[in-house]
Amino acid sequence: MPSPEQCLSLAILLPLLGATFNGLWGHRLPRLLVSSIACGTVLGAFALGLYLFLQLSAGQGIEQIRVQLFEWIPLATHSIHVTFNADHLSIVMMLVITGVGFLIHLYSVGYMSHDPAFARYFAYLNLFTFAMLILVLGDSLPIMFVGWEGVGLCSYLLIGFWYKDIEKSKAGKKAFVVNRIGDFGFILAMLILFRELGTLEFSGIKEAALGGQISVAIATAVGLLLLLGATGKSAQVPLYVWLPDAMAGPTPVSALIHAATMVTAGVYMSARLHFVFTLSPVAMLTMASIGALTAFFAATIGLVQNDIKKVLAYSTVSQLGFMFIAAGVGAYAAAVFHLVTHA
Repeated sequence: MPSPEQCLSLAILLPLLGATFNGLWGHRLPRLLVSSIACGTVLGAFALGLYLFLQLSAGQGIEQIRVQLFEWIPLATHSIHVTFNADHLSIVMMLVITGVGFLIHLYSVGYMSHDPAFARYFAYLNLFTFAMLILVLGDSLPIMFVGWEGVGLCSYLLIGFWYKDIEKSKAGKKAFVVNRIGDFGFILAMLILFRELGTLEFSGIKEAALGGQISVAIATAVGLLLLLGATGKSAQVPLYVWLPDAMAGPTPVSALIHAATMVTAGVYMSARLHFVFTLSPVAMLTMASIGALTAFFAATIGLVQNDIKKVLAYSTVSQLGFMFIAAGVGAYAAAVFHLVTHA
């Protein structure tokens, strides 16, 4: 049996292999083979994730499974490495992404069976799964940000999948532009943390936070900027406007990206960096307030929609608001629990 570290690397790599294969050669292959590769790679990643989950839950003192691949950005003070880390939080997210993702891949086989761009669709879907795994398994903010931008790109490609329809094309561009506003906050937060601490690894940031090296003012600035990124990705007020239009994409895309996985990235990020948010009562209160406003506001809009996909879109925005309320009052376990049940 491969080591847990090898299993983690393979689980991340499988969806990328599926995306590459179908993207390059899928249009020449029978649809049965294309769908088998797309579904099989995600199912394989889920099986490996389940094995890693059992390893972490076996009670043998293993708290995390860490893989460092190579040096990415060499710096004079602290180089940034491509490192992945599976702990109890990220492995739950991994199981949600690959488990729910596999079911949606499977459903897509029938839903997209008559579409001429069948292989392109599954290449995008596999690429999204790969990017989402990078986001939740990355061991530092820059690696998380690569996945963060990767899912944003895949969201743009899949919302505007039927790009010959101008309305669907516009919906994809709207999602892309609105998310860039939130991502600007994420980048600024990273720059502030690196200036203050000289590290962007989660373990280093946690150590600094617990050691009193992050002042309340810095924690507030970083927390509010990260919250801006979360409101964009997780469609909270005021950056929620892209999600209802995102229903222009194929219905399985709406389920995978805009209900189950990508829009929960902001909730995951707040749980992952809870030690920074907890230092700032202002950031916590702002998060809970935005969540409460979004939960109520989106639900009232959903009440008067007559398009079922729009109803589900606003319902999702509302439920994400509840997750942000939980995170904002420090109940991170409750936020992640609702994330899983909603997915």
